[in-house]
Amino acid sequence: MGFDYHLPKEKIAQSPAIPRDSCKLLVLNGERIEHRKFSEIIHYVKEGDAIVLNNSKVMKVRLFGRKETGGKIEILIVGKRENEYEALIKGKIREGTKFYINEYEGEVVRRENGKCIIQLPLEMEEIEKIGNMPTPPYIKREVEKDEWYQTVYAKHAGSIAAPTAGLHFTEELLEKIKRKGVQIVFVTLHVGLATFLPPERMKNEREYYHISEEAAEIINSANNVIAVGTTTVKALESSSKNGRVVASSGWSNLFIEPGYKFQSPIRGMLTNFHMPNSSPLLLTSAFAGKERIMKAYEEALKMDYRFLSFGDVMLILKQY
Repeated sequence: MGFDYHLPKEKIAQSPAIPRDSCKLLVLNGERIEHRKFSEIIHYVKEGDAIVLNNSKVMKVRLFGRKETGGKIEILIVGKRENEYEALIKGKIREGTKFYINEYEGEVVRRENGKCIIQLPLEMEEIEKIGNMPTPPYIKREVEKDEWYQTVYAKHAGSIAAPTAGLHFTEELLEKIKRKGVQIVFVTLHVGLATFLPPERMKNEREYYHISEEAAEIINSANNVIAVGTTTVKALESSSKNGRVVASSGWSNLFIEPGYKFQSPIRGMLTNFHMPNSSPLLLTSAFAGKERIMKAYEEALKMDYRFLSFGDVMLILKQY
């Protein structure tokens, strides 16, 4: 696809920066690249601006159990349909396979579009009580604290992964930004499989989003709008036309790649450094331009930035 680059394993962050806002910030300001600490993002916003955050909360839907035959099984719940769940399963399984999560018996009903449809006699709230926080497979170290993989403003449960660009904010930094006269606005997009699938497959997956009347009004009246993360961009673009956001809820399978014409009023974007050839990298390149993004990634690798979910972050300021 032409969006490949070499990402050495040692550049993939295995744990977050502590405190959160001490990570590196690469600012792509026109053609200029600046190197900052994330806490210095406050210097790039001013009174009358709006920062838009995705307040979706990661669910504890990673389950460990055993098959009827005694073998281990790992299940990631990715969706619900009436009496059944959609899941990704590690380990050899077939239709009719019975398994046990603690004392609860489940069954693999069928395979469907790369997923398994399972029956499990538990409600989602019960699953979360016994489940574990899902983390990407490239994070090899055990995550010591669940809150590491949750934004400080997470509110509405529904994601199978964190909207990671927002992991860098602390409550104190958000308060400082507010005191500067910047509006903090929340929208919701529950991160699902679509965020992780290759572009050719993600169009078949939908993610739920919600934008309130109040949020739309604030965004539309702001001087400059900075969207935090590709999921926030997707939510806004799924509900915008001709530079204005419309309050709505629904399921989006929007796929953004270079050549896409942006409809929302965003003028800036905060985003982590993404996998080669990934859908989030294509979205980022659509917003900033492929050449600028690839140049920024090259600079970030040279300057020892940390990549992916627990890594450092980039602020892209759109050229006028």
